Amino acid sequence: MNPPRLRIAIIGTGRMGEAVRMLAGERGIVVDAVFDKKAMTDDPDAIRDRLSNVDVALEFTTPASAVRNIRACLDASCPVVAGTTGWYDELPAISTEVLRRDAALLWAPNFSLGIAILTQLVRQAGRLAAGAGLFDVRLSEKHHAAKRDTPSGTALALERVVAAEVGHAVPITAVRTGVVPGTHELTLDAPFERITLTHEAHDRRVFADGALTAAAWLVGRTGVFTMDDVLEGEAP
Repeated sequence: MNPPRLRIAIIGTGRMGEAVRMLAGERGIVVDAVFDKKAMTDDPDAIRDRLSNVDVALEFTTPASAVRNIRACLDASCPVVAGTTGWYDELPAISTEVLRRDAALLWAPNFSLGIAILTQLVRQAGRLAAGAGLFDVRLSEKHHAAKRDTPSGTALALERVVAAEVGHAVPITAVRTGVVPGTHELTLDAPFERITLTHEAHDRRVFADGALTAAAWLVGRTGVFTMDDVLEGEAP
């Protein structure tokens, strides 16, 4: 007997929401509901009813609406994968609410599994560089010209990780140009040598793929998670 197909809701009709919708169709995942920004404010009761019929929701909207959308999912007892950045000042309060409700939230500034691996490598590189005491550390990132946040949420997350290891803020260089999906690079520079760790996204579908992987992973769990937890792959 085949297992039931994953049923999802997509909150957000921008580039990422559309990429998730298209890839879900290719994967045989049922897109049961799609909400644009206006729909999420129309009728809270109707939204709650629709969300209660899905296994998990994926949220890709704007910082101004992300927290409201996450709370709508919590009200519907619907696990939520939150891909919007720029709302993390409210993450502690939201995390407390998730735990109080025995609900499920997975948040990430970037859903690429490669970025999850890079994050762990950056942490280790920062620790080793701090011990050596010879390296200047910097980050750079490049994205398409239409990307609004500068630096990217991913770059800021990487900076927090490496800064915690080296004991000081790490400069970030951000470039917006063309249609580049995303490149992030950590550089460790010493007088006679240089180390670089680079992640290049070749297609926006890499983020949709990771988001759908995270959504499937989140079903059946309770708590607050990140892509580090998905990477570790523990059973629910």
